[in-house]
Amino acid sequence: MKVHLVDATFELFRAFYSRPVQSGPGGQPVNAVRGLVETLLQLLREPEVSHVACATDYVIESWRNDLYRGYKTGVGVDRSLLAQFRPAEEAIRALGLVCWPMVEDEADDGLATAAARFAADPQVEQVVICSVDKDLSQCVDGDRVVLRDRMREITYDQDGVRGKFGIDPVSIPDYLALVGDAADGFPGLPGWGSRSAGAVLARWTTLEAIPEDPLTWDVDVRGAGRLNASLRAGWTDALLFRRLATLNRDALAPGTLDDLEWHGVPRPTFEALMTELGLESLVNRVHRWA
Repeated sequence: MKVHLVDATFELFRAFYSRPVQSGPGGQPVNAVRGLVETLLQLLREPEVSHVACATDYVIESWRNDLYRGYKTGVGVDRSLLAQFRPAEEAIRALGLVCWPMVEDEADDGLATAAARFAADPQVEQVVICSVDKDLSQCVDGDRVVLRDRMREITYDQDGVRGKFGIDPVSIPDYLALVGDAADGFPGLPGWGSRSAGAVLARWTTLEAIPEDPLTWDVDVRGAGRLNASLRAGWTDALLFRRLATLNRDALAPGTLDDLEWHGVPRPTFEALMTELGLESLVNRVHRWA
């Protein structure tokens, strides 16, 4: 069997910005919830989708904000989108799916935790993480844990991650420490780009293994001396950025494999919520009732 783990925060953001504004009976915004339900129903129709869980950011901030003031927050996020987080979590459960609303950690941490746990279960053939977040590439393990971009219909196994970033999944946090991650709010180190970081980490895997003498760098990068100087001057920042980019695989994402098995949509619960949100038409899209 396969386990599908869904980055529901990403799906909610994508739905909010790709679908027209829509309000429920009480005037509440519902377009993002609608899009999330639609994409989850689409996923549930696919073959080999039997065990599913979703992770959300119940609050945007996490322990990473305590480490770095510039880390992403809820500031600037459209209030109409923020207002749909709770209804979205209700909708996930109303579909009969497990939902992990993360508080201290982030949705990515919950997905990483679950991926590690279920990949270790001999009953599981493959764990499929449904997200486009590059942070989650660090979870990829051979073809046992893969990252799936559902929009582009691309699945990244370990070879796929190498092809995209030039490095193995284990080096993704070190890579992000060097190049930065604008979505998460940390800048990386001056002078480092995707090509130089990829080449250096493909050779040495971690920041600590990079030789301090750039004359010994047997990799094809421009300005090795300049890059090395940037790394040494920004060493403390690099370690901090790597900590920010490293997913916690001990987050609160409870549940057994049996808990994740989808048995269909519980009709009374789903119909009641869709009526409350003014999304009754989605009831007709359900292909399997519990």
